[in-house]
Amino acid sequence: MASNARKRAILVVDDEPSLRDVLTILFRREGFDVTAAPGFQSAREAITGAPSPYGVVLTDLLMPDGSGLDLLTVARQRSAQTEVIVMTAHGALETAIEAMRRGAYDFITKPFANSELRMLVEKAFEKRALLAENEALRARVDRDHPRDLLGHSEAMRRIDDLIHRVASSRTTVLVTGESGTGKERIARAIHESSDRKDKPFLVVNCGAIPETLIESELFGHDKGAFTGATSRTLGIFREADGGTVLLDEVGELPTAMQVKLLRVLQERKVRSVGGSNEVLIDVRVLAATNRNVEEMVKAGTFRQDLYYRLNVIRVEVPPLRERKSDIGALAEYFLARCAAEHKKEIRGFTPDALRALDVYEYPGNVRELENIIERAVALVSGPVIGLGDLAREISGAAAQTTPALLELPAEGCNLDEVLGEVERRIVLQALERTGGVRTNAARLLGVTLRSLRYRLQKHALDVGDPERSSEKIEAAEGLNDGQESSEEKFFR
Repeated sequence: MASNARKRAILVVDDEPSLRDVLTILFRREGFDVTAAPGFQSAREAITGAPSPYGVVLTDLLMPDGSGLDLLTVARQRSAQTEVIVMTAHGALETAIEAMRRGAYDFITKPFANSELRMLVEKAFEKRALLAENEALRARVDRDHPRDLLGHSEAMRRIDDLIHRVASSRTTVLVTGESGTGKERIARAIHESSDRKDKPFLVVNCGAIPETLIESELFGHDKGAFTGATSRTLGIFREADGGTVLLDEVGELPTAMQVKLLRVLQERKVRSVGGSNEVLIDVRVLAATNRNVEEMVKAGTFRQDLYYRLNVIRVEVPPLRERKSDIGALAEYFLARCAAEHKKEIRGFTPDALRALDVYEYPGNVRELENIIERAVALVSGPVIGLGDLAREISGAAAQTTPALLELPAEGCNLDEVLGEVERRIVLQALERTGGVRTNAARLLGVTLRSLRYRLQKHALDVGDPERSSEKIEAAEGLNDGQESSEEKFFR
């Protein structure tokens, strides 16, 4: 796909010619495709003008015409897949923290050994490869089971029925809904349910590509069509020939591109940037947006004729808070997928964890639920995800509801597990209330420090004490080592 970052392409940015030349030679010998830039402005032009994003940007921090931190922002705006390594002779910790906060892969202080930098670059590419592999795995799972992501609520059953009815045609479909509701997955389900399923399904985020490059990204360009166009590219529409193109965030398209897209939809022909011939295409176009397109048409920021061309079939995806009956099934689906990715055996959720997931409002919709489950899978140490494994905003929402955990379910329960979960939650609440200070938490719970330590070990709660070193904790808790508390005897 044209928007993917080049696997071994590096942009080296430094205002010192000698260092720039050394790094260029070093990485070209290692087999990298290296571009060198003497400063911020030239580097920005290289990033925005490149036919595809760089894999790694290696940039100086302070340059006469700009900052490496600002260039970091430019690179990450072009592609979130690009890893940025910042070099500086000004090795202040604050600068390093700021670089990492803005998304830098790492920070290196001059002077440095070539071997150290080379290893850093290799690790940055390894990270990119791992992220791409995970993304490919997710895409493959979503492709093989597209309907699994829709849910079973009445609203989603209607959408599923609509997908089935429109899949066999080449009619344009506009998918609308809040951010994170799963619009791309619904578009993929349409593609996978059609006779085009064995052909490409390509997604282009219209809001993530610079205005100067969007035409080239969609329709391709000839060699020499503009600065940096060192080779010919086909563009998304020609790459997807026979398949489907999803124009994600179509409401972000610049007005000039709206005119050109309308013509492509009407004529089913594309002309590359710098080209003189039109090429017929066989592509089904789907579009998605979280914007109110009707209001944009009224405001004159979105062409009415393009809106009518895209809005032949409308699929409106409700937010997750309006279809809470889907939460359980979606949570189980994401759990199975994330557990496989992390190579963990996790059976499911405790009842109170499921209830907490159910009462939360999900401002980020399905995408937020997926992130919540992925975090819980990464952190959980046992075979079941409990309330304490969920993010604080989830457990906090549950704490504001009635304590359903203490109600006996109609199907019965495992009393030991329920009591253990109650104990675990109370201990976590005490630690949270005392800022993690164990002495204060033990006092709040009315137990000895050693008894609290026993409970932390019992529930595998690795919670540090911010006010005391581990040696001091051991010394204080060792005062009771010769005696076993009545609580320990009871819970053992």
